[in-house]
Amino acid sequence: MSDQPIDLQIDASSLQCPMPLLKTRQALRHLKPGQLLEVIATDAASADDIPAYLRQSCHELVRMDENKGHYAFVIRRGEQES
Repeated sequence: MSDQPIDLQIDASSLQCPMPLLKTRQALRHLKPGQLLEVIATDAASADDIPAYLRQSCHELVRMDENKGHYAFVIRRGEQES
């Protein structure tokens, strides 16, 4: 991973499915292609939902970490709107 700084961070902690995914999609719309979004979530479904969405989109999952029920996703905004 590059040392590119995070451009936007959203905290979806304590939100339940499907809200972390919806907040992620909304935040990506505010970024320019190539910019990075970090999403923090505590809903275990996010570990499946967010990567599944990204596989079907133009966006890239740069990194996903889990520590004691806290999930962090770093996502690079793709070229096209999705």
